[in-house]
Amino acid sequence: MAIVTGSANGMGEVEAHMFSKEGAKVIVADMSIDGGQKVAEAITAAGGEARFAQIDVTSEDDWQETVRTAVSVYGKLDILVNNAGISGTYQPDTLSTEAWDRVMAINSKGVFLGMKHAIPEMQRNGGGSIVNISSISGFAGQDGIHMAYNASKGAGRIMTKSAAVHYAKDRIRVNSVHPGIMPAMTTSVLTADPEMRATMLAQVPMGREGRREEVGYAVLFLASDEASYITGTELVVDGGYLAL
Repeated sequence: MAIVTGSANGMGEVEAHMFSKEGAKVIVADMSIDGGQKVAEAITAAGGEARFAQIDVTSEDDWQETVRTAVSVYGKLDILVNNAGISGTYQPDTLSTEAWDRVMAINSKGVFLGMKHAIPEMQRNGGGSIVNISSISGFAGQDGIHMAYNASKGAGRIMTKSAAVHYAKDRIRVNSVHPGIMPAMTTSVLTADPEMRATMLAQVPMGREGRREEVGYAVLFLASDEASYITGTELVVDGGYLAL
């Protein structure tokens, strides 16, 4: 049984469908009621089993309720994908304190709260797998992107390693995936601009943006039993961007 946050559209939606096709029961967790319900309904229509849960990932109460719902409906929690996030260019002012607070709350605190409430259930199960979606921005600074985005994704990266060390004894694996330049997020402003995207893509050795399913396959692998000896690691999916 898997909880996938940020799954009303984009990368999270793709991941939710992929987990369902592999036989997982999925909690589609998102702020958007309409979007989240549509994804859950689409999974069900395709023969899978899914349920929508509205969540603000910065809310401890929402996390408690989402995990409680998952366990009460499906009996246990095996997988958590912390996919929910906000773009580092939703606010063009790169020195905005408001943007710092919001980005750090969603991209960093949200990851922590997800792990905080999932881990006790996984301990009761005798194990589990957590995949945190970070970014190449967790490795390197980037012009035009708010410092909070790099800071929040860096926090997710090292938080993953910390949790992996803490809970390996409980057979809980924790890994992070770091997408490169992907289709623009719904909250993107500057990185959705064609001119800026062209500049960014010029730095990618493969010469193109990534596809959401390419990230999804990385997440699926790390969550699976095939990755049973992998924890605390970073899987970069960036077309060679960080290799430069």
